[in-house]
Amino acid sequence: MFESVLVANRGEIASRVVHTVRAMGLKAVAVYSEADAETPFVAEADEAILIGSADPSRSYLDGAAILEAARRTNAQAIHPGYGFLAENAAFARAVADRGLGWIGAPPLAIARLRDKINARNLMKEAGVPVCPGVWEPVPDEDTAVEEAERIGYPVMVKAAAGGGGVGMGAAHAEDALRAAYRTARSRAERFFDGSDILLERFVTGARHVEIQILGLADGTVVALGDRDCSVQRRHQKLVGESPSPALDAELRTRMADAAVRAGEAVGFRGAGTVEFLVAPAAGEFYFIELGASLSAEHPVTELVTGIDLVEQQLRVAAGEPVTFTGTAPHGHALAFRIYAEDPKCFLPGPGRVRVWEEPVGDGIRIDAGYAEGGTVSPVYDLLMAKLCVHAADRPAALERARAALGAFRVEGPRSNIPFHLELLDRPEFRDGGHDTALVGRMRDG
Repeated sequence: MFESVLVANRGEIASRVVHTVRAMGLKAVAVYSEADAETPFVAEADEAILIGSADPSRSYLDGAAILEAARRTNAQAIHPGYGFLAENAAFARAVADRGLGWIGAPPLAIARLRDKINARNLMKEAGVPVCPGVWEPVPDEDTAVEEAERIGYPVMVKAAAGGGGVGMGAAHAEDALRAAYRTARSRAERFFDGSDILLERFVTGARHVEIQILGLADGTVVALGDRDCSVQRRHQKLVGESPSPALDAELRTRMADAAVRAGEAVGFRGAGTVEFLVAPAAGEFYFIELGASLSAEHPVTELVTGIDLVEQQLRVAAGEPVTFTGTAPHGHALAFRIYAEDPKCFLPGPGRVRVWEEPVGDGIRIDAGYAEGGTVSPVYDLLMAKLCVHAADRPAALERARAALGAFRVEGPRSNIPFHLELLDRPEFRDGGHDTALVGRMRDG
């Protein structure tokens, strides 16, 4: 096992990784930007190194600066968290070339999964269900129109190299398709290293359900349960829960088997997430992508399985066996992303945190990136914390969530806590019958 681990990330995920690293008796090294000097993860680490300015390209996306910090602190491994460089194959290779442990997916697996079109083709060959769509990039608008007519409207337009919902849009007719194509291409060129565009059928009324996988050091891939992430705004997740209320035992087993095949198809190691759309028609599901890093929603899996996924990541990377023997879930868990944003329109609302009072009690877990006196910067993602609850069943978990959200006080930045409380009052969410369009219905009336 490594003696020291550098955490190449920030905010709540950096704190989360630091916690397990230190709990295992290892040295935790943090890197931080000038904007994050006063945030909790910096104080929680055993050692912290300033690597640059607030601009992510000059700090958390600066691979050379992170590698230099590892050299200066004698860190033996790097954990990238999620986002930033976590799914950057070139950085993963650079870490390995320096003789450091990489606490993530193999670089080759990351590279094969980065392009969504290539990933679709790989999954089809592996027998994983995929949506009707294209098998190569769509070069122009006219070709997009031809393909959409073949696939059948509505269609989803995606940046092949995209992530986090950026560069995605649904189209129900030709005019909307042309506009969505131009938008996706523009955002792909701006945010990603590539402009390739993917088209596939848009599944109306779908659920977003993902399977947590873990690729072990001996090559085995195991499934660790499912998560429902259907509550989304602008294709970005707001709530995760496990197990999904949309699956029966037979469908759950088939999806887990498909997720394992997906991981095996790319030689996956470490923690990953196979994301699916579950169609309203019983028994149909389609591959979306395989996230090649620790998921933001991983706490709900930890709560229902009792497995520390960060610890298992470290053990896999060190070539050690995992420490769990069973994966059967117990109880029900939910995680609510607490953003610094207006709860009505989701516009950004960063600022200095004047009050930060977290709820406490049995079955409550807070993964926080801020504390009282800190400042939520507009430079980064506005996720302030994840409020997670666990109880014996879904109704009890929902009630625990209501009490915890009601007791969570954040003043200074805007907070979407009122949105989550509103969500808990929606009959379709309370009954578990919601789909990915729920937030749109809530805000559009």
